[in-house]
Amino acid sequence: MPTIVLITGGSRGLGYAAAAHLSRSGSTVIIGARRETAARTAVEALGANHGTVDWVELDVTRPATVRSAAAAIQERYGRLDVLVNNAGVLPEATDTSAHDLADPDTFRQTFETNVFGVVTVTETFLPLLRRSDAGRIVNVSSTMGSLADQNNSQSPYYPMFLPAYRSSKAALNSLTIELAKHLKDTAIKVTTVCPGFVQTELTPMNRQLAPLTADEAAHVVVSAATLPADAETGTFVDAGGPVAW
Repeated sequence: MPTIVLITGGSRGLGYAAAAHLSRSGSTVIIGARRETAARTAVEALGANHGTVDWVELDVTRPATVRSAAAAIQERYGRLDVLVNNAGVLPEATDTSAHDLADPDTFRQTFETNVFGVVTVTETFLPLLRRSDAGRIVNVSSTMGSLADQNNSQSPYYPMFLPAYRSSKAALNSLTIELAKHLKDTAIKVTTVCPGFVQTELTPMNRQLAPLTADEAAHVVVSAATLPADAETGTFVDAGGPVAW
């Protein structure tokens, strides 16, 4: 019986690359996407080269689409084995307006996707994950959300002033810990991953300067999605191993 995987923001970038890896290994991968055209293009490409790929309309900032997606997956598959909370935004990267600290609207926009969206999706899909014999939740975060790293003057990220993004990822990391504690008596394991600096559409800098391809970065996502039964839950990792909270 194939593993059923849902990836939010799965029609491009890191999500698409993770979908390719997982479908190639035999999983049934469901692309969660806001736009039908992009989703169908991804499904066609992945299905032709890899395996069983499906899609659902899912905008993490629109709870009605999340509920509809859950209903569709329940009807089609009856359960969910892996949830990859991949959708994320970094609007500060292209904000050219002047702020003393930050634009509150940018904060709201960032948290709406990076935090509240993850909460909405996870809460809605937990009943389907509880039907799995080995549920896995993967939260795609960033080392820039590590409080230890933020306070480390030797970190390459130390000079970057991105308060909305950094704090949203710190909140996501905290959510991973709380969720893992909440689910400690179940078979569901929760992991936060940092894929690294990846060539994606997240920001112009990612497109132009990032050293990692999405395919390379996807390995840490796939590893967290396929944790063995004896693996620890509630961890924060990147390709090199544990990341300090």
